[in-house]
Amino acid sequence: MNGQNRSNVKIGATVKIVLKADQKTGKLTEGTVKKILTNSPTHPHGIKVMLTDGQVGRIQEIL
Repeated sequence: MNGQNRSNVKIGATVKIVLKADQKTGKLTEGTVKKILTNSPTHPHGIKVMLTDGQVGRIQEIL
């Protein structure tokens, strides 16, 4: 599922995000959503979330 729509993102969902440091390489990090940080209903680069381990990035894929 696409990570650009806030309505698709639920707390506790398993997602793949791209961290700020990994944006050039596109390396994805898998984790569980703890907090949704983007307020707008959509974002072209993905909704920004915080994972349960504290990492912050933009959702590329919802698993």
